[in-house]
Amino acid sequence: MPRRYRPTPLIGLSVALHGAAAGSLLHPDAWPWAAGALAANHALLTAAGLLPRCRLLGPNWTRLPTAAAARGEIALTIDDGPDPYVTPRVLDLLDHHGARASFFVIGRHVGQHPVLAREIVARGHTLENHSEQHLKSFSLHGPRWCEREIRAAQQTIADCCGAAPRFFRAPAGLRNPFLEPVLARLDLQLAAWTRRAYDTRNDDAEKVGDRLLGGLAGGDILLLHDGNAARGRHGTPVILDVLPRLLAACETAGLRPVTLRAAIR
Repeated sequence: MPRRYRPTPLIGLSVALHGAAAGSLLHPDAWPWAAGALAANHALLTAAGLLPRCRLLGPNWTRLPTAAAARGEIALTIDDGPDPYVTPRVLDLLDHHGARASFFVIGRHVGQHPVLAREIVARGHTLENHSEQHLKSFSLHGPRWCEREIRAAQQTIADCCGAAPRFFRAPAGLRNPFLEPVLARLDLQLAAWTRRAYDTRNDDAEKVGDRLLGGLAGGDILLLHDGNAARGRHGTPVILDVLPRLLAACETAGLRPVTLRAAIR
């Protein structure tokens, strides 16, 4: 079922400014003011969309709910898969430590590897929506295109695994003001992260681990990649070198990796 869309104060201000600017068309003396106000407004909207953790465009999870944090829960979110080489090894590492993760998968990859997608779910993890194609131009498109792209991934994942995602993450975290109304119609919650280590281009597993573990605490949402993972010195995907250290640190600190959905419950 769709949820109610609630415009943020910035979106409300933007609508009001555009209305005022339209009214100024009858008053040429006001045109410079209107043009300047609109330019500043669009610059702010663009900046908000370029900041993945920003909430100016709509609700955005950057940490788990307070109750989950109090229980010592953290969320491992793993993007861009499923990958037939990396993902099975990630699943084995998670199983070894009794950890659960949320996999933000690309719809077309699920279509290419349906058995692997179903294995992710069978082993206690969840599949969430990371768009159908994962295009770098995602944030440049309008609402109709965005809805088709996100809805296609919802359908692909649901057809494969029997359940539709509850969370969405935009490619690279970049978005525009049209996204939140689309997510509301599809009953999806935008999820960003507490910290990430750029492990698609940082091939130093130690530095990636340091960045993820720095200040680690209950409620954190961590971002890693099984798809498009950078390769370390010996050609090993960085996530495979980082996960053992990360999961061991969680055990030592008494933190429990759970799925985003489990954090709600």
